[in-house]
Amino acid sequence: MKRTVLAAALAVAATSATAASRDYISVVGSSTVYPFATVVAETFGKTTQFKTPKIESTGSGGGLKLFCSGVGVEHPDITNASRRIKKSEVEKCASNGVNDIIEVKVGYDGIVMANAKNAPLFKISRKDIFLVLAKDVPNPKAAGKTMPNPYMTWKDVNSSLPNTRIEVLGPPPTSGTRDAFVELGMEGGCKKIDWIKAMKKTDKKAYKKLCHTIREDGHFIEAGENDNLIVQKLEANPAALGIFGFSFLDQNTDKVKGSEVDGVEPAFEAIADGSYPVSRPLFFYVKKAHIGKVPGIKEYLAEFTAEKAWGDEGYLTDKGLIPMPAAERKSFADAVKTMKNLEM
Repeated sequence: MKRTVLAAALAVAATSATAASRDYISVVGSSTVYPFATVVAETFGKTTQFKTPKIESTGSGGGLKLFCSGVGVEHPDITNASRRIKKSEVEKCASNGVNDIIEVKVGYDGIVMANAKNAPLFKISRKDIFLVLAKDVPNPKAAGKTMPNPYMTWKDVNSSLPNTRIEVLGPPPTSGTRDAFVELGMEGGCKKIDWIKAMKKTDKKAYKKLCHTIREDGHFIEAGENDNLIVQKLEANPAALGIFGFSFLDQNTDKVKGSEVDGVEPAFEAIADGSYPVSRPLFFYVKKAHIGKVPGIKEYLAEFTAEKAWGDEGYLTDKGLIPMPAAERKSFADAVKTMKNLEM
Protein backbone atom coordinates (compact mmCIF):
# COMPACT_ATOMS: atom_id res chain seq x y z
CA MET A 1 0.00 0.00 0.00
CA LYS A 2 2.77 2.40 1.01
CA ARG A 3 4.63 1.55 -2.21
CA THR A 4 1.54 2.44 -4.31
CA VAL A 5 1.08 5.75 -2.48
CA LEU A 6 4.79 6.55 -2.93
CA ALA A 7 4.65 5.72 -6.67
CA ALA A 8 1.57 7.93 -7.08
CA ALA A 9 3.28 10.77 -5.19
CA LEU A 10 6.38 10.46 -7.37
CA ALA A 11 4.23 10.50 -10.52
CA VAL A 12 2.47 13.68 -9.34
CA ALA A 13 5.82 15.30 -8.48
CA ALA A 14 7.23 14.40 -11.92
CA THR A 15 4.17 15.87 -13.65
CA SER A 16 4.44 19.05 -11.58
CA ALA A 17 8.16 19.37 -12.38
CA THR A 18 7.41 19.03 -16.11
CA ALA A 19 4.66 21.66 -15.84
CA ALA A 20 6.97 23.96 -13.88
CA SER A 21 9.79 23.96 -16.48
CA ARG A 22 10.19 25.11 -20.06
CA ASP A 23 13.42 24.81 -22.03
CA TYR A 24 12.67 27.40 -24.72
CA ILE A 25 11.85 31.13 -24.72
CA SER A 26 8.21 32.07 -25.35
CA VAL A 27 7.62 35.34 -27.24
CA VAL A 28 4.23 36.82 -28.19
CA GLY A 29 2.96 40.17 -29.50
CA SER A 30 3.16 42.54 -32.45
CA SER A 31 2.83 41.30 -36.04
CA THR A 32 5.14 44.18 -37.08
CA VAL A 33 7.96 43.15 -34.73
CA TYR A 34 7.33 39.44 -35.50
CA PRO A 35 9.59 39.19 -38.61
CA PHE A 36 12.47 40.90 -36.78
CA ALA A 37 12.09 38.69 -33.69
CA THR A 38 11.84 35.59 -35.90
CA VAL A 39 15.17 36.33 -37.63
CA VAL A 40 16.86 36.98 -34.28
CA ALA A 41 15.35 33.75 -32.86
CA GLU A 42 16.53 31.69 -35.84
CA THR A 43 20.05 33.16 -35.65
CA PHE A 44 20.09 32.59 -31.89
CA GLY A 45 18.94 28.96 -32.32
CA LYS A 46 21.66 28.25 -34.90
CA THR A 47 24.57 29.95 -33.13
CA THR A 48 24.03 28.98 -29.46
CA GLN A 49 23.36 25.80 -27.50
CA PHE A 50 19.83 27.04 -26.68
CA LYS A 51 16.62 26.03 -28.41
CA THR A 52 15.11 28.38 -30.99
CA PRO A 53 12.57 30.63 -29.20
CA LYS A 54 8.90 30.17 -30.07
CA ILE A 55 7.53 33.43 -31.56
CA GLU A 56 3.77 33.98 -31.88
CA SER A 57 2.07 36.87 -33.67
CA THR A 58 -0.85 37.92 -31.46
CA GLY A 59 -0.91 41.71 -31.98
CA SER A 60 0.57 44.21 -29.51
CA GLY A 61 -2.54 44.46 -27.31
CA GLY A 62 -3.08 40.69 -27.29
CA GLY A 63 0.58 40.08 -26.48
CA LEU A 64 0.62 42.50 -23.56
CA LYS A 65 -2.55 40.89 -22.20
CA LEU A 66 -0.85 37.46 -22.23
CA PHE A 67 2.42 38.87 -20.89
CA CYS A 68 0.67 40.66 -18.01
CA SER A 69 -1.42 37.64 -17.00
CA GLY A 70 1.16 36.33 -14.53
CA VAL A 71 4.62 35.01 -13.63
CA GLY A 72 5.52 31.38 -14.32
CA VAL A 73 6.37 29.23 -17.33
CA GLU A 74 2.74 29.00 -18.46
CA HIS A 75 3.01 32.73 -19.28
CA PRO A 76 5.22 34.30 -22.00
CA ASP A 77 8.71 35.59 -21.22
CA ILE A 78 8.74 38.42 -23.76
CA THR A 79 6.14 40.41 -25.68
CA ASN A 80 6.78 42.45 -28.82
CA ALA A 81 4.92 45.74 -29.30
CA SER A 82 4.58 48.25 -32.13
CA ARG A 83 3.71 50.95 -29.59
CA ARG A 84 4.86 51.71 -26.06
CA ILE A 85 3.21 49.84 -23.17
CA LYS A 86 0.32 51.83 -21.63
CA LYS A 87 0.14 52.86 -17.98
CA SER A 88 -3.05 50.78 -17.64
CA GLU A 89 -1.15 47.71 -18.93
CA VAL A 90 1.70 48.26 -16.44
CA GLU A 91 -0.96 48.40 -13.69
CA LYS A 92 -2.58 45.19 -15.03
CA CYS A 93 0.83 43.50 -14.99
CA ALA A 94 1.43 44.61 -11.40
CA SER A 95 -1.99 43.34 -10.28
CA ASN A 96 -0.94 39.88 -11.53
CA GLY A 97 2.50 39.96 -9.89
CA VAL A 98 4.45 41.05 -12.98
CA ASN A 99 6.40 43.90 -11.41
CA ASP A 100 9.89 43.93 -12.88
CA ILE A 101 9.85 44.58 -16.62
CA ILE A 102 12.72 45.49 -18.94
CA GLU A 103 11.80 47.78 -21.85
CA VAL A 104 13.80 47.45 -25.07
CA LYS A 105 13.26 49.82 -27.97
CA VAL A 106 14.19 47.93 -31.13
CA GLY A 107 14.18 50.65 -33.80
CA TYR A 108 11.65 52.50 -35.93
CA ASP A 109 9.04 51.60 -38.51
CA GLY A 110 6.72 53.59 -40.74
CA ILE A 111 3.06 52.76 -41.26
CA VAL A 112 2.10 52.80 -44.92
CA MET A 113 -1.06 52.95 -46.95
CA ALA A 114 -0.17 50.77 -49.91
CA ASN A 115 -1.85 49.43 -53.03
CA ALA A 116 -1.09 47.00 -55.84
CA LYS A 117 2.03 47.67 -57.90
CA ASN A 118 -0.04 48.12 -61.08
CA ALA A 119 -2.61 50.48 -59.47
CA PRO A 120 -2.38 54.32 -59.54
CA LEU A 121 -0.03 55.98 -57.02
CA PHE A 122 -1.98 57.71 -54.23
CA LYS A 123 -0.76 61.09 -52.96
CA ILE A 124 -2.71 61.76 -49.79
CA SER A 125 -2.56 64.05 -46.78
CA ARG A 126 -3.23 63.13 -43.17
CA LYS A 127 -6.38 65.25 -43.42
CA ASP A 128 -7.50 63.02 -46.34
CA ILE A 129 -6.80 59.93 -44.19
CA PHE A 130 -9.05 61.29 -41.42
CA LEU A 131 -11.88 62.24 -43.80
CA VAL A 132 -11.68 58.89 -45.61
CA LEU A 133 -11.67 56.66 -42.51
CA ALA A 134 -13.39 58.49 -39.62
CA LYS A 135 -16.85 57.38 -38.50
CA ASP A 136 -17.98 61.01 -38.15
CA VAL A 137 -16.59 63.97 -40.09
CA PRO A 138 -17.14 67.74 -40.09
CA ASN A 139 -20.40 68.85 -41.70
CA PRO A 140 -19.46 71.38 -44.43
CA LYS A 141 -22.94 72.93 -44.16
CA ALA A 142 -22.87 73.44 -40.39
CA ALA A 143 -19.77 74.97 -38.81
CA GLY A 144 -18.51 73.13 -35.73
CA LYS A 145 -20.87 70.17 -36.29
CA THR A 146 -20.21 66.61 -37.42
CA MET A 147 -22.16 64.12 -39.50
CA PRO A 148 -21.84 60.37 -40.23
CA ASN A 149 -19.15 59.91 -42.89
CA PRO A 150 -20.91 60.30 -46.28
CA TYR A 151 -17.82 59.85 -48.47
CA MET A 152 -18.05 56.86 -50.83
CA THR A 153 -15.13 57.53 -53.20
CA TRP A 154 -11.65 58.99 -52.81
CA LYS A 155 -12.65 61.81 -55.15
CA ASP A 156 -15.46 62.78 -52.73
CA VAL A 157 -12.75 63.61 -50.19
CA ASN A 158 -10.17 65.19 -52.48
CA SER A 159 -10.84 66.07 -56.13
CA SER A 160 -7.26 65.13 -57.09
CA LEU A 161 -7.77 61.51 -55.94
CA PRO A 162 -9.23 58.68 -58.08
CA ASN A 163 -12.99 58.29 -58.53
CA THR A 164 -12.92 54.79 -57.02
CA ARG A 165 -14.83 53.36 -54.07
CA ILE A 166 -13.07 53.78 -50.71
CA GLU A 167 -11.90 50.33 -49.65
CA VAL A 168 -9.18 50.14 -47.02
CA LEU A 169 -7.90 46.90 -45.46
CA GLY A 170 -6.42 47.34 -42.02
CA PRO A 171 -5.55 45.71 -38.71
CA PRO A 172 -7.99 44.96 -35.85
CA PRO A 173 -8.31 46.96 -32.58
CA THR A 174 -5.82 44.63 -30.79
CA SER A 175 -3.06 45.72 -33.17
CA GLY A 176 -0.35 48.21 -32.20
CA THR A 177 -0.14 49.19 -35.87
CA ARG A 178 -3.78 50.26 -35.72
CA ASP A 179 -3.22 52.20 -32.47
CA ALA A 180 -0.27 54.03 -33.97
CA PHE A 181 -1.97 54.63 -37.34
CA VAL A 182 -5.05 56.08 -35.65
CA GLU A 183 -2.89 58.39 -33.52
CA LEU A 184 -0.37 59.48 -36.18
CA GLY A 185 -2.47 59.27 -39.34
CA MET A 186 -6.08 59.92 -38.38
CA GLU A 187 -5.53 62.21 -35.38
CA GLY A 188 -2.67 63.82 -37.29
CA GLY A 189 -5.23 64.81 -39.96
CA CYS A 190 -8.07 65.47 -37.56
CA LYS A 191 -6.17 68.25 -35.78
CA LYS A 192 -5.54 70.01 -39.11
CA ILE A 193 -9.17 71.15 -38.75
CA ASP A 194 -9.01 74.16 -36.42
CA TRP A 195 -12.25 73.76 -34.46
CA ILE A 196 -11.49 70.08 -33.79
CA LYS A 197 -7.95 70.96 -32.68
CA ALA A 198 -9.44 73.50 -30.23
CA MET A 199 -11.72 70.77 -28.85
CA LYS A 200 -8.66 68.94 -27.49
CA LYS A 201 -8.40 71.62 -24.77
CA THR A 202 -12.12 71.95 -24.02
CA ASP A 203 -13.31 68.32 -24.28
CA LYS A 204 -10.43 65.86 -24.66
CA LYS A 205 -12.70 62.81 -24.49
CA ALA A 206 -14.94 64.01 -27.34
CA TYR A 207 -11.86 65.06 -29.34
CA LYS A 208 -10.29 61.60 -29.00
CA LYS A 209 -13.55 59.82 -29.86
CA LEU A 210 -13.98 61.90 -33.01
CA CYS A 211 -10.36 61.61 -34.16
CA HIS A 212 -9.82 57.92 -33.28
CA THR A 213 -13.09 56.20 -34.26
CA ILE A 214 -12.94 54.35 -37.57
CA ARG A 215 -16.04 54.04 -39.76
CA GLU A 216 -17.96 50.73 -39.68
CA ASP A 217 -19.98 50.97 -42.88
CA GLY A 218 -17.93 48.56 -45.01
CA HIS A 219 -15.35 51.02 -46.38
CA PHE A 220 -12.76 49.95 -43.76
CA ILE A 221 -12.29 46.18 -43.62
CA GLU A 222 -10.53 44.52 -40.68
CA ALA A 223 -8.08 42.06 -42.22
CA GLY A 224 -6.65 40.39 -39.10
CA GLU A 225 -3.11 40.43 -37.70
CA ASN A 226 -1.54 38.76 -40.78
CA ASP A 227 0.08 41.54 -42.84
CA ASN A 228 1.06 39.05 -45.57
CA LEU A 229 -2.65 38.35 -46.08
CA ILE A 230 -3.31 42.08 -46.65
CA VAL A 231 -0.55 42.11 -49.31
CA GLN A 232 -2.21 39.13 -51.06
CA LYS A 233 -5.62 40.83 -50.96
CA LEU A 234 -4.19 44.03 -52.47
CA GLU A 235 -2.72 42.02 -55.33
CA ALA A 236 -6.14 40.48 -55.95
CA ASN A 237 -7.96 43.84 -55.69
CA PRO A 238 -6.10 46.80 -57.28
CA ALA A 239 -8.88 49.20 -56.17
CA ALA A 240 -8.14 48.61 -52.45
CA LEU A 241 -5.51 50.14 -50.15
CA GLY A 242 -3.99 48.40 -47.15
CA ILE A 243 -2.45 49.60 -43.89
CA PHE A 244 0.67 47.84 -42.55
CA GLY A 245 4.26 48.42 -41.42
CA PHE A 246 6.98 49.67 -43.78
CA SER A 247 8.95 46.44 -43.29
CA PHE A 248 6.19 44.50 -45.11
CA LEU A 249 6.23 47.05 -47.94
CA ASP A 250 10.02 46.74 -48.09
CA GLN A 251 9.76 42.93 -48.36
CA ASN A 252 7.03 43.05 -51.05
CA THR A 253 8.08 45.85 -53.42
CA ASP A 254 7.44 43.49 -56.37
CA LYS A 255 3.74 43.33 -55.39
CA VAL A 256 2.76 46.62 -53.71
CA LYS A 257 3.77 50.29 -53.50
CA GLY A 258 3.37 52.87 -50.73
CA SER A 259 1.30 56.06 -51.01
CA GLU A 260 2.91 59.45 -50.45
CA VAL A 261 1.66 61.09 -47.24
CA ASP A 262 1.85 64.89 -47.00
CA GLY A 263 4.18 64.83 -50.01
CA VAL A 264 6.65 62.33 -48.49
CA GLU A 265 7.25 58.86 -49.88
CA PRO A 266 7.52 56.05 -47.30
CA ALA A 267 11.25 55.31 -47.57
CA PHE A 268 14.00 54.14 -45.21
CA GLU A 269 15.69 57.55 -45.00
CA ALA A 270 12.42 59.49 -44.57
CA ILE A 271 11.37 57.27 -41.65
CA ALA A 272 14.85 57.43 -40.08
CA ASP A 273 14.97 61.24 -40.20
CA GLY A 274 11.32 61.68 -39.11
CA SER A 275 10.14 63.48 -42.27
CA TYR A 276 7.67 60.70 -43.13
CA PRO A 277 4.77 61.66 -40.84
CA VAL A 278 3.34 58.22 -40.00
CA SER A 279 6.26 56.54 -38.22
CA ARG A 280 6.70 55.08 -34.73
CA PRO A 281 9.15 53.22 -32.46
CA LEU A 282 9.03 49.43 -31.94
CA PHE A 283 9.60 47.69 -28.60
CA PHE A 284 9.73 44.44 -26.72
CA TYR A 285 9.20 43.85 -23.00
CA VAL A 286 10.94 41.22 -20.89
CA LYS A 287 9.67 39.60 -17.69
CA LYS A 288 12.63 39.88 -15.35
CA ALA A 289 11.30 37.14 -13.04
CA HIS A 290 11.78 34.59 -15.86
CA ILE A 291 15.49 35.39 -16.43
CA GLY A 292 17.47 32.49 -14.97
CA LYS A 293 14.32 30.33 -14.77
CA VAL A 294 13.87 29.89 -18.54
CA PRO A 295 17.20 29.13 -20.26
CA GLY A 296 18.66 31.58 -22.78
CA ILE A 297 16.73 34.81 -22.14
CA LYS A 298 19.85 36.84 -21.28
CA GLU A 299 21.65 35.48 -24.33
CA TYR A 300 18.65 36.16 -26.64
CA LEU A 301 18.61 39.78 -25.43
CA ALA A 302 22.34 40.03 -26.13
CA GLU A 303 21.77 38.76 -29.70
CA PHE A 304 18.91 41.19 -30.36
CA THR A 305 20.80 44.21 -29.01
CA ALA A 306 24.11 43.39 -30.75
CA GLU A 307 25.32 45.80 -33.45
CA LYS A 308 25.44 42.87 -35.94
CA ALA A 309 21.62 42.59 -35.50
CA TRP A 310 20.10 46.04 -34.89
CA GLY A 311 23.02 48.26 -35.98
CA ASP A 312 23.22 50.49 -39.07
CA GLU A 313 24.59 47.57 -41.12
CA GLY A 314 22.90 44.85 -39.02
CA TYR A 315 21.00 41.90 -40.45
CA LEU A 316 17.65 43.35 -39.27
CA THR A 317 17.98 46.27 -41.70
CA ASP A 318 17.71 43.66 -44.50
CA LYS A 319 14.22 42.95 -43.15
CA GLY A 320 13.24 46.65 -43.17
CA LEU A 321 14.05 47.72 -39.60
CA ILE A 322 15.00 51.40 -39.33
CA PRO A 323 17.86 51.48 -36.77
CA MET A 324 17.93 53.90 -33.84
CA PRO A 325 20.80 56.42 -33.71
CA ALA A 326 23.98 54.91 -32.20
CA ALA A 327 23.61 56.75 -28.85
CA GLU A 328 20.04 55.49 -28.42
CA ARG A 329 21.09 51.92 -29.27
CA LYS A 330 23.85 52.12 -26.66
CA SER A 331 21.40 53.41 -24.04
CA PHE A 332 18.99 50.48 -24.55
CA ALA A 333 21.82 47.92 -24.83
CA ASP A 334 23.16 49.20 -21.48
CA ALA A 335 19.66 48.96 -19.95
CA VAL A 336 19.53 45.31 -21.04
CA LYS A 337 22.97 44.55 -19.56
CA THR A 338 22.08 46.14 -16.22
CA MET A 339 18.51 44.74 -16.38
CA LYS A 340 17.13 48.23 -15.72
CA ASN A 341 13.45 48.32 -14.77
CA LEU A 342 10.88 50.00 -16.99
CA GLU A 343 10.19 53.65 -16.11
CA MET A 344 6.99 55.27 -17.35
